Amino acid sequence: MTTLAIDIGGTKLAAALVEGQTITARRECATPASQTPQALQQALQLLVAPFRAQADRVAVASTGIIHGGVLTSINPSNLGGLAQFPLVGFLSAITDLPVMAMNDAQAAAWAEFCALPGEDDMVFLTVSTGVGGGVVLNGQLLMGNSGLAGHLGHTLADPAGPHCGCGRRGCVEAIASGRGIAALAKDELAGLDAKAIFMLAAQGVSQARELVANSARTLARLIADVKAITDCQTVVVGGSVGLAEGYLPQVADFLAQEPSVYQVSLRAAHYRHDAGLLGAALLAQEEWL
Repeated sequence: MTTLAIDIGGTKLAAALVEGQTITARRECATPASQTPQALQQALQLLVAPFRAQADRVAVASTGIIHGGVLTSINPSNLGGLAQFPLVGFLSAITDLPVMAMNDAQAAAWAEFCALPGEDDMVFLTVSTGVGGGVVLNGQLLMGNSGLAGHLGHTLADPAGPHCGCGRRGCVEAIASGRGIAALAKDELAGLDAKAIFMLAAQGVSQARELVANSARTLARLIADVKAITDCQTVVVGGSVGLAEGYLPQVADFLAQEPSVYQVSLRAAHYRHDAGLLGAALLAQEEWL
């Protein structure tokens, strides 16, 4: 059976045909700038059209909360304010195929867990436009009754920190994410995106270096908290920021400053930017078996 896997993120949309654990075809596009329901519908329709006839089912991984087939966002700014988007219903209508939907970080966590034979417990963290996560305990992926499980980017990092789009103040996401890094930039760096700030950090620009270090420090503290909550032995880090050159070593350095009880094995995402696509496909395969 061939799965049409779709990954909906704040920056890009991707679609792939998946056989087993292998991506046989893939395409992507930018997430619509307007990010209205109509724009997202049009972009998804164009993205999946070439793959529709070759697939037997659809598995979609999306940023935000998926509950009852409906997409909402704990941080609406990551999806342009989309609220109550009927994701499963829309994709069912345009593909005429059975559709399963889940949070993208939860899906990625499952893919990364499957790439770690012998592990029972693992936490996945994605640092990208936002900060998300997925938790696997005793070999089971935690989703929660309302789909909220694993939204670790919305745990508190700094009570006096910047306001987060979720309505709280000082969330990890507001500091460590790509959007958070850009929002904290000042003076000559104001208005630059995270990619540009990382490039300047690599060139030795002091403010850029501190913004990246602040993100890495915040993530390391989150990992220590995650270890205290789950007692996981492994944390896998993915996302465009998490996989940026030199970022994970900084996280590891900051984590090493925490007491030994909070230490874990840190790994970069094995499937890198395709973890969400593959995880969604793998979960769908198990569901339909």
